[in-house]
Amino acid sequence: MEGKTIIIGGTSGIGLATAQKFCNEGFEVIIGGRDPNKLTEALNILGNSVQGSVVDASSDEQLQAFYHKIGRFDNLILSLSGRKGSGNFSSLDLNEVRQGFEAKFWSQVRAAQLALPFISPEGSITFITAASAQAANPGTSGLAAINGAIECMIPVLAVELAPLRVNGISPGVINTPWWDWMPLEQRQAAFEMFAQFSLVGRVGQPEDIANAIFALATNRFITGQIQIVDGGLLLKGAVS
Repeated sequence: MEGKTIIIGGTSGIGLATAQKFCNEGFEVIIGGRDPNKLTEALNILGNSVQGSVVDASSDEQLQAFYHKIGRFDNLILSLSGRKGSGNFSSLDLNEVRQGFEAKFWSQVRAAQLALPFISPEGSITFITAASAQAANPGTSGLAAINGAIECMIPVLAVELAPLRVNGISPGVINTPWWDWMPLEQRQAAFEMFAQFSLVGRVGQPEDIANAIFALATNRFITGQIQIVDGGLLLKGAVS
C-alpha cells in the first residue's frame, strides 16, 4: 500500500506505535511533535524511512508551516493529548480543565482544520479521544468533557467534509507515558487492577491502538465512526 500519512503527536506512545505500523505497511510517514529531543529519539527508533519536524499544535503559524513543507498528503492521525482535567467536580480546578481542552481538544481541532487545504479528498482524518467520554467514573468529568467534545464533532465532520473520511479511536487504559505522573509501583498496581476488570485480562499496549487506527484510516468504507478499543472495560464499568 502507498500513501503519505502525517502523525501529529507521533513521538511517543500511541503516536509512535502508529507511525511504526504505517511504516511497516509501506506508507510514507511524517511525524510531528513539539519536543525536539523526543522527536530525535522517535526518528532514531523508526529509522531513516520516516521523516519528522518539530511542530507545536497550539500554534497556527507552526502548523501552517508544517503543512506547507509537506504538501499534499493522504491521512492525518491526531495523537495529541494532555494530562490535565481530572479530579472530583466539587474541587475541580477549572483552569486545569481549560488547559486540558487547549492541549487536546483545541490542538486536535486546530490541526484538523488547518490540514484541509492539503489533505486528499479521498483521504482520512483520525482523532484519538479516550473511553472516559463514554464512562461515568467519579473524578473524570473534566476528561469526559474534553474527549466527549471531540467525539461529538466526528459524525458532523464526516458529513460536512465528505468524501474525506473522519473517524475517531477511543482507547481505554493503555500502557503509555500518559501514566508517568504516577510512581512506578502505584502505576503497576493500577494496571493490575484494570487488568482484572478487562475482559481480555490485561491493559492495552500502544500497538493495540495503532492497529485499530490503521484499520480505520485505510478502510475507505468507514466514516463518522468512533471505535472503542478498551479490552471490554466499559462493559464492566471500569475505565480511566
